[in-house]
Amino acid sequence: MADTTGGALDRGKLLAARYRAATDRPYLASALYALSVVPSDRVPTMGVDRHWRCYVSPGFVDATPVTELAGVWIHEVAHLLRDHHGRTDRLPAADQGDALRINLAQDCEINDDLLADRIPLPAGRVEPRTFGLPTGKLFEAYLPGIPPQTLLLNCGSGAHGRPAPWELGAAAGPAGLSGVEAEALRRHTAEAIRARVRSRGQLPEGWRRWADRLLEPTVDWRRVLAGAVREAVAWAAGAVDYTYRRPSRRSAALRGVVLPSLRRPLPRVTVVIDTSGSMGDGELTAALTEVTGVLREVGLQGNRVTVLACDADVHTVSRVVTAEQITLAGGGGTDMRVGISAALAMRDRPNVVVVLTDGYTPWPDQIPSCRLIAALIGPTPPSPPDWVETVRIGTPDLP
Repeated sequence: MADTTGGALDRGKLLAARYRAATDRPYLASALYALSVVPSDRVPTMGVDRHWRCYVSPGFVDATPVTELAGVWIHEVAHLLRDHHGRTDRLPAADQGDALRINLAQDCEINDDLLADRIPLPAGRVEPRTFGLPTGKLFEAYLPGIPPQTLLLNCGSGAHGRPAPWELGAAAGPAGLSGVEAEALRRHTAEAIRARVRSRGQLPEGWRRWADRLLEPTVDWRRVLAGAVREAVAWAAGAVDYTYRRPSRRSAALRGVVLPSLRRPLPRVTVVIDTSGSMGDGELTAALTEVTGVLREVGLQGNRVTVLACDADVHTVSRVVTAEQITLAGGGGTDMRVGISAALAMRDRPNVVVVLTDGYTPWPDQIPSCRLIAALIGPTPPSPPDWVETVRIGTPDLP
């Protein structure tokens, strides 16, 4: 164990707590024993970094009973098993800056499972009811309900992704785990949880749900959506046409003849957002998040992206660089055909149209010379016609 403290760490007590945690919850044993211990006076309690190193305050160990220390061991390893730092990296850029609120939301996700499992935790713990929130959610769903805070809470970069002041560099201290090793350990733990459920059937719902999602992952719709738009944009950019605005260099060899040159058009993307009454606040939040993702992932800027807010009529048309520039209006019936037709009738006809909707809309029979991508929001949206490229988007409650 590397030591960054002048005080003496009661290693026997700390390791006895880990042994108790691993004995009581054997499906977590491999993950618990994979953590390298780094004593430090700078960490208030315990925290983890991305490399599976656990930083421990000697004073906190002295003041905390073994039963509660065992709970803290499980809490910290849960941050890493649930890949909280990786999921934080996938949050919208506007949400990534407040590490404290992210950490609180992550603690809500973990602690309601630990308390349901009757695991003792120190006083002052954070749980969903601390903020009047329901149990059983993921931290991404809790985050909007966490108000600005001033209290001190920092579980380290293994939780919220930002290096804490007491953390060692990647090359210093214990080696920790690589990304590949960490992912293998997560799968091993998920399989142990599933085996425990089969043999005894008693386990907190949060752990069971986590294991099922890891072992039977759904498609990463964020990557699929960005990939579909990127492919469509590349398809549009690959088109060529002749123009006389820039004469061909071969014209110099032919007196009195002006030859056109080939040009490669810059693709235009139009996003049609469903603002009908069936789209709730959560669905609209997901839609705005995905517009931001499309702008960032595809790399289109300036006036290359136009956003239409549409229910059964088009209410606003905006050329945007960021999602903050989008104005949403509507709330009536649903007919995305109106928005698609309006997009295609614009002076600068788009090459790609992305429709963000819950799917409860009629669709056009077909669109010539344009790629149409339907990004369907919600748990069970109806499918559009087969010729429409389709990406299914999770609601804000889903990872």
